[in-house]
Amino acid sequence: MLALEPYRPGDADAWDALVARSRTGNLLHRRGYMDYHADRFVDCSLMIARHGEAVAAFPASREGDTVISHGGLTYAGLLSTPALRAEATLEAFERIGEHYRAAGVRCVRYKAVPWIFHAYPAEEDLYALHRLGARLVRRDLSSAIALQEPYRFAPARRRDLRHARNAGVRIGTGGDLAAFHALLVEVLRRHGAAPTHSLAELRLLQERFPRQIVLHTAHAAGTLLAGALVYDFGNAVHTQYLAASEEGRHTDALSLLLGELIERVYADRRYFSFGISTEQEGRVLNGGLVTQKERFGARAVVHDFYEWTL
Repeated sequence: MLALEPYRPGDADAWDALVARSRTGNLLHRRGYMDYHADRFVDCSLMIARHGEAVAAFPASREGDTVISHGGLTYAGLLSTPALRAEATLEAFERIGEHYRAAGVRCVRYKAVPWIFHAYPAEEDLYALHRLGARLVRRDLSSAIALQEPYRFAPARRRDLRHARNAGVRIGTGGDLAAFHALLVEVLRRHGAAPTHSLAELRLLQERFPRQIVLHTAHAAGTLLAGALVYDFGNAVHTQYLAASEEGRHTDALSLLLGELIERVYADRRYFSFGISTEQEGRVLNGGLVTQKERFGARAVVHDFYEWTL
């Protein structure tokens, strides 16, 4: 029999220990990351135990009569340890449904953790959602490179790398987060967008996770041309933000930076994730953006969203 309890701030250490043991949890699901914007969300996360041992956690927030896993995260879902097997996962979802139903929740919006971020196979949750009649309501297309399998940069991409080297572009790690964020704001503004994180938030998160949130930069003659803010999840790394100046685009600085990260800095990892290339909740594919990623050898991984009516 599983025991389910609402998460409380005093459970932070136990929560993080569970995430560290889980098959699907990573940096995004640590409380130090989740809670940096706690004031924006009504947290209704759950912890699940069996015989006194924590076996799963469910990061969640509430908006009206809907629970989302989690409103402030790209993906979450049930974070389970190897101790939670298929039948127990079915029971866990039944208990989760009972808990939220009793609290007046109408439906759960479930953001499944993409399989490339799994430390060990963990898709019992998708089977449980199927059994419960949940519907797939959104699918974003992301791109990733399987670094331990054969992959190939397109010839045009190799030319870009040579061009950048000949232009004197140099690659570094660390540097001025403020300068990178200013560049990022400038780039996104041209597309009518803005960074999800403010500079203060990025600084806070990097201070909390200095080994896992790392800025890599491309310079020439002391000028910042491009940058990549990388989230290091261990088996996989993810480019949270990428940006290049006008001069950086002319010199292919970002291509050289990404090439170095893929082939040298993170070559020992399993996956290199570029993130999604879809818009309007997955209904529109940005062809130019996904092509840029595919020229590095990346191919598609989907981010699935389910709606579970209670």
